[in-house]
Amino acid sequence: MRSRRARAGGGWSRPRGGAADRHGPRPLGVAAPSAATAPSAAAAPLHPGAWWLWSLGLGTAATRTTNPLLLGLLIAAAGYVVATHRSSAPWARSYAAFAKLAVAVLLIRLAFTVVLGSPVPGTHVLLTLPEVPLPHWAQGIQLGGEVTAEALLFAGYNGLKLAALLICVGAANALASPARLLKSLPGALYETGVAVVVALTFAPHLIADVQRLRAARRLRGRPDRGVRGLLQVGLPVLEGALERSVALAAAMDARGYGRTAAVPARVRRTTSALTLGGLLGVCAGTYGLLTAEGGTYGLPVLGAGVVAALAGLRLGGRRTPRTRYRPEPWGVHAWLVAGSGAAVAALLALASVRAPDALHPGVVPLVAPTLPLWPAAAVVPALLPAFIVPKDPQDPKEPS
Repeated sequence: MRSRRARAGGGWSRPRGGAADRHGPRPLGVAAPSAATAPSAAAAPLHPGAWWLWSLGLGTAATRTTNPLLLGLLIAAAGYVVATHRSSAPWARSYAAFAKLAVAVLLIRLAFTVVLGSPVPGTHVLLTLPEVPLPHWAQGIQLGGEVTAEALLFAGYNGLKLAALLICVGAANALASPARLLKSLPGALYETGVAVVVALTFAPHLIADVQRLRAARRLRGRPDRGVRGLLQVGLPVLEGALERSVALAAAMDARGYGRTAAVPARVRRTTSALTLGGLLGVCAGTYGLLTAEGGTYGLPVLGAGVVAALAGLRLGGRRTPRTRYRPEPWGVHAWLVAGSGAAVAALLALASVRAPDALHPGVVPLVAPTLPLWPAAAVVPALLPAFIVPKDPQDPKEPS
């Protein structure tokens, strides 16, 4: 029987402020979300810009040394963070491609040294190739001849430095979502970022179309290899690419892509001057940091260039006003991740000035590289994101 309050029209009573009031009516058998399962701010995914700053810090540190042991530590640190925080998204699989590219770059560098020779003198001859005589206008170029261990070691050190830089960039590609990174770009770079993202996503779609059409031809018993198969597969792939381009252009036009707001001419000139001057300052400062002669002016010029470029981008954002839906938060974890990469770069830059022999082992005479203690300890902060960044709760690889 209903109670007196129910018969009076009061209805069934329920506690106010409970789960039913906050989330609405629930189906039968569905429990209310508890505090342990509800999403929290601490479990929000990390800002993609923090991953890029961390990886660029590691890449800058890799450019300051040719010690293979220190470069191996940087590669291992980047690989460990990727292994612990990489999601199952398609763009997260790019790390393996960057690793393969790094190995290819190292092998190509060694092959060039074997075929074209090296200016590094050496006494440990490994093999002697037939030398091809060249005309007088090609003086300084050698084809074949003696291949020494010193030359191969020198080429291997420099090739490993470039390989470590590629792996650090690959780590950022595997950890930072391109779509979320595009949302975080300043308004002045939004159109450029959209063009870059569209260009990067075109190749995967093209490969997927080719694989799909080849599989369909195999199921129908038609050839999918050779010139004939390539021609018969190429036309549908081209047609699909054109249809996708037209649909993308219509969608972008419907969303107002390319429209700009009216700004005074003085603001436009100031924006152009700040952006161009800032980029020139960044290039000059980077060149100064990478050379021994420009170490005194490199850091101030780089800092001034970064400040000018940021001011130009800030002013340039007035031409493309945008409203961000759910902007990416930059919290404590983002500061720690970006700071860890900057700390590694700063410490190894300092070590390259204080102990250049330890970070750049010689090859003449031929000696084994040693692991310097405090530069090796400077790589440890690169592992900080693996322990402080919470994993994405939406990742399907994670157990629920």
